[in-house]
Amino acid sequence: MAAEQPIDEAGPGLHVAHQLRALTVQLDLLTADFAQRNGLHPTDLRALICLLDAARTGTTATPGWLGRQLGLNSAGTTALVDRLERLGLVRRARDDRDRRRVLLAVDERAVVLGRSFFGPLLGQVVATVRELPETEVATISRFLERMQEIVATRAERAN
Repeated sequence: MAAEQPIDEAGPGLHVAHQLRALTVQLDLLTADFAQRNGLHPTDLRALICLLDAARTGTTATPGWLGRQLGLNSAGTTALVDRLERLGLVRRARDDRDRRRVLLAVDERAVVLGRSFFGPLLGQVVATVRELPETEVATISRFLERMQEIVATRAERAN
């Protein structure tokens, strides 16, 4: 395990870390508000995001996959999928190639619901990115990818 890096209190790194933390808190509050307004648990919303991302990237989403993404056991995952299915937000379907396997998909109702709340925010993010030179967008993208790697590694160590 690598040694912890010393924190430079005077440099820009700590300021950027505080900005990331503030943004994370703001996004968490926004998504919690969305979840509450729509009778969802925060884990329900995280599940929907995972499933939407899976659809966007062509990743096969099964209950086992979803449970691993969310850190849930089998019983917790089943309860979550049951709840989302009852709400009409997720569908279960048998895999055509392996009838024993269950696939998960987000229902169009969930997509519409999410777009109605998050669409304007996403539109503003996209518009802001369009204002930046390509080199800056590439730098920001690399930075965010690296931050995701750092957080994922930290999470793995915690488990």
